[in-house]
Amino acid sequence: MPRARRRRPHDPARAHDRRSQDLLYNAEVATVEVDDPLGLEPGEKIVVLRSIRNDPLGRLHAHRQIDDAQYRGGRAFQGDWERAERGPRAVDTTREYVDGGRRREPITEGQRQASLRLNRAQHELGADGAMLVHDVLILGMTMEQVGRRRGPPTQRSKDYFARRFRECLDRLALLYGFATSHPVPVKDHRR
Repeated sequence: MPRARRRRPHDPARAHDRRSQDLLYNAEVATVEVDDPLGLEPGEKIVVLRSIRNDPLGRLHAHRQIDDAQYRGGRAFQGDWERAERGPRAVDTTREYVDGGRRREPITEGQRQASLRLNRAQHELGADGAMLVHDVLILGMTMEQVGRRRGPPTQRSKDYFARRFRECLDRLALLYGFATSHPVPVKDHRR
């Protein structure tokens, strides 16, 4: 005679567990706490998994190598870049085909403001810093790839570019208003 199986007691928290249990073999994820989109109370938080495989900024933040202000400054720069970018658009198959060229779409106010902020950021970062930020945040390069692109890949160059990138993120956090500058008190040497 077969044994009777024991039933587990009902766990209400388990009924609505929305976390993924099946990850790909090459998945690189980090846990992050976000606002619950299905929450009944405003401000409820849930823990979700965020992919960091092709996201150098997310990887640095997940490994606690940069702080929240630097992370948010980098994300603001990426958002401005996407807003200001005017590249090829997808073909809209629902519109009627017409021979001839199309008029250019006018630049929106949001695109203009994003371009102004990007120009100010490039001026603040300088040529080398702006190129480094573009390589990492827009092209998604790692510090090793940046070092290999600019010379022989050594540990020293990788450390230098990582330190320089964090300095640029500090500058972006100041520029976008996620951090405040704290002046270092100057000692009086006239005694």
